[in-house]
Amino acid sequence: MQAVILAGGKGERLRPFTQDRPKAMVEIRGVPLLEYQLRWLRREGVDRAVIACGYRHEVIQEYFGDGARVGVALEYAVEAEPLGRGGGLKHGLGRLQLGPDEPCVATNGDVITDLRLADAVAVHRRAGLPATVVVVPFVSPYGIVEVDGEGRVAGFREKPQLPYWINAGIYILTAQVAPLLPDRGDHEDTTFPQLSAQRRLGAYRARAFWRGVDTVKDLSEVAEAIERGLVLTA
Repeated sequence: MQAVILAGGKGERLRPFTQDRPKAMVEIRGVPLLEYQLRWLRREGVDRAVIACGYRHEVIQEYFGDGARVGVALEYAVEAEPLGRGGGLKHGLGRLQLGPDEPCVATNGDVITDLRLADAVAVHRRAGLPATVVVVPFVSPYGIVEVDGEGRVAGFREKPQLPYWINAGIYILTAQVAPLLPDRGDHEDTTFPQLSAQRRLGAYRARAFWRGVDTVKDLSEVAEAIERGLVLTA
């Protein structure tokens, strides 16, 4: 299995942690986000990955090198100028040698998860679609107040799971997707809506641990999840 990791983000909301490194290299318990992700990918059968990077890319390259230390053969698709997530994904996919129907994994470099990739890939293969988006339940960032018909508070629910699904930033793709991606811009504004309108975009519903790390609070919550054993770290 091969993968493309989007690791070009500056992580503005994580400053000052990203002052001297890209977002994917911010550390949790002394380990960069990207290393947790590579350990997960290796455990799930990925043996080769292209890291699409730009801002402070040298920090990633110097830390991981050819990937031997983490057990994943690494290449780097360095952007001379920002291409956006869609452009970065297209740039990275261009470095892979994929067969016509061979799936690969693409993921944002700030995602921490214990998703079983084999299950998602199996669903993708059965559907026979160009792309599958992993979706996870939407958990309210706020506590919910339940109000009864008489206008009285009936109870409270702390950050409940709502009846919606959100994009986990993890995709199973085939080579058919590459020419549909923008040279510059975001695939979630262009390619995915196009495929969705054509009924050619699949969804895999996952209930594994998942967190996209965008804020300092997210860093703390992921660190706590690691301490509790909710995330495998080896």
